[in-house]
Amino acid sequence: MAAEQRSTGSAGLAVGSGSRLSRTCVRAVLLLGVLVSLFPFYWLVVLASGTTQDIYRYPPKLVPGPHLLDNMGRVLDTVDFFGSLFNTVVVAVLGTVLVLFFDSLAAFAFAKYEFPAKRFLFGMLLVTYMIPAQLSLVPQFVTMAEFGWAGSLKALIIPGVANAFGIFWMRQYAQNSLPDELLDAGRIDGAGFFRLYWTVALPLFRPALAFLGIFTFIGLWNDYIWPLVVMIDPDKVTLQVALANLNILYNTDYSLVMAGALMSVIPLIVVFLVGARHFLRDLAAGAMKM
Repeated sequence: MAAEQRSTGSAGLAVGSGSRLSRTCVRAVLLLGVLVSLFPFYWLVVLASGTTQDIYRYPPKLVPGPHLLDNMGRVLDTVDFFGSLFNTVVVAVLGTVLVLFFDSLAAFAFAKYEFPAKRFLFGMLLVTYMIPAQLSLVPQFVTMAEFGWAGSLKALIIPGVANAFGIFWMRQYAQNSLPDELLDAGRIDGAGFFRLYWTVALPLFRPALAFLGIFTFIGLWNDYIWPLVVMIDPDKVTLQVALANLNILYNTDYSLVMAGALMSVIPLIVVFLVGARHFLRDLAAGAMKM
């Protein structure tokens, strides 16, 4: 009996030590992944705080230099940073809000309602997602010119208020997270389509909306080709187009370019941290309810 207890205790000790070892390995791998993910941002700070000569040094400098504020000041003197930043914020915020509204509304209809040609329309929607965006630049610019929107911020916001990826993503989420029983209960209480969407569907869509909002905001913030084509007024360009002027063909000051890139990425980091916090919190709440 004593021998059996000793063997059981030894087995439990071995299992406990193995479990601790596995947790330690998992944490080490996660820590390594975090460091690898953060290194490009750290390297951007190093390059932005030095000079172009420091960038070409070998071996390279691995610590930030003393020129970060000077480089940022030269960026402000070279381009209209705050004006283009304002244009980018307007486009990214309004575009994201409209995408979240229209994509979630369309996804709610596709996921929970039956109407004629539903499968055909959804299939055509997916087909449009497979078409490269570069193919639509010319016809889209002609359309914006016909509307009189070329050179206006409306040309950057309105054409993208509904997109195939967002509708597909929200539809898949709605099918799995929105029980039909909740909708039936709302219909019994006399709720119509928009009331069901606003009071029943949207609160359950928050994790998916957080992801789609981050994805859309970053895409609009970093967009370069379409604003370069349609913004014919140089005073209304977005941030990425304005910062491209720092990259001179024959005499590029790379420390200046890196400082501009750092200044443009800081708002994205803030948006990601805020959005990711809500995304993870809603996921955790949903898991606890399940």
